[in-house]
Amino acid sequence: MLARFGMTIVTLLAGAGLLPQPGFGQARGGTSTAPVSGGSSTGSSPSIPGGTTGNSTGNTNPTTTSPPINRPIYISGRVMREDGTPPTEEVVIERVCNGSSHAEGYADSKGYFSLQLGSTGGVFQDASETGPGGYGGRGGSSGMGRTGGMGQSGMGGGGGMGGMDTMGGASGGGSGANLSNCEIRARVAGYRSQAVSLFNRRSLDDPNIGTILLHRVGESEGSAISAVSLAAPKDAHKAFEKGQEAVKKQKIEDAAKDYQKAVELYPKYAAAWCELGKLQVRQNQTDEGRKSFNSAIEADPKFIEPYLTLSLLELQAQQWKDLADLSDRALKLDPFDYPREFFFNAVAHFNLKEVDAAEKSAREAERLDTRHDVPDSEHLLGVILAQRHDYTAAADHLRAYLQYRPNASDAETVRAQLAQIEKMQAQAAPQPKP
Repeated sequence: MLARFGMTIVTLLAGAGLLPQPGFGQARGGTSTAPVSGGSSTGSSPSIPGGTTGNSTGNTNPTTTSPPINRPIYISGRVMREDGTPPTEEVVIERVCNGSSHAEGYADSKGYFSLQLGSTGGVFQDASETGPGGYGGRGGSSGMGRTGGMGQSGMGGGGGMGGMDTMGGASGGGSGANLSNCEIRARVAGYRSQAVSLFNRRSLDDPNIGTILLHRVGESEGSAISAVSLAAPKDAHKAFEKGQEAVKKQKIEDAAKDYQKAVELYPKYAAAWCELGKLQVRQNQTDEGRKSFNSAIEADPKFIEPYLTLSLLELQAQQWKDLADLSDRALKLDPFDYPREFFFNAVAHFNLKEVDAAEKSAREAERLDTRHDVPDSEHLLGVILAQRHDYTAAADHLRAYLQYRPNASDAETVRAQLAQIEKMQAQAAPQPKP
């Protein structure tokens, strides 16, 4: 019965929600289902918007100042290093909007912070914070967001859903501040920070945004920006920009021609290859899209985005060996920013019957996913532990999945599976002596 239970739960395992809001933020709404073993894919090709990813600096809609805060929005949380200790260095909490950073406050000696956005009394504003691109982190990139989600401006990054009144509320007073392209980060010398999206945050929301992890700079080699693409000649860069403008106007065929021209003029234009691949997949030219993503990787092996977009294709095609190899490479380049990629890696190894590797990656996804944007890793861990007869831990992980995704399409199935595990747990418990 256990083997049959395991196969059932794996077949129905949800695939992390392939269309969350951009950034390492709190995704809203339901999930999409991606195959984990057997069964059909969710579609003939992944839904990869053909939107622009901004210029090569990663600013999709650059501005010179952060938007004003019309109503008070309070946030609180904690900053921690990856080893679970608070940073000993000074921690500045900053809001980054469209590539422009603005200091909001400080964390205390234990890493805790509590502040009102827009109230910056006593906070020193560094000169580097006054314009777009002033922040040295990875926000607003053309890559998949830190949860691996696909944003409006391509495969995630700092895309956002601009133009929405995020402060509206029931009172209807005022236009409110637009925070859809904003996120909160911690700035600490020598470290890179996770980011928490402010998309759709309102003044009456729970202020606790959870834990922000810090990763020491230099421990990974990947980049959300293609350094090789920055060397593109003028004509190639001009063609790339024309492609971006064409995508904004929904002129997809024209955009594809412009990106094709860019890579013909400069074959190492990894960013253009990546954008061309997205448009090809959008037009159901999946094989051509794969070739373009592979060309991007060949042109700039340290550019992380094509690994992530290609991983999504392999996931939906259920090409487990290719997905395992590809995600292994991506995670060697960047083992911090993409918990969703760890989950994809775990799914691939699990379906290859490499259970130890699957558990290791699933636990890494769980560790890095401090805001529970990828709770599917909890589901997979529940499967693995149930198969190992660790029913107590398996039940805990399934409960966690249901806590984070109570309205998921497979929630009722998971509740039934949890009940079955609890029954097994009771049967395996030592019986009292008469």
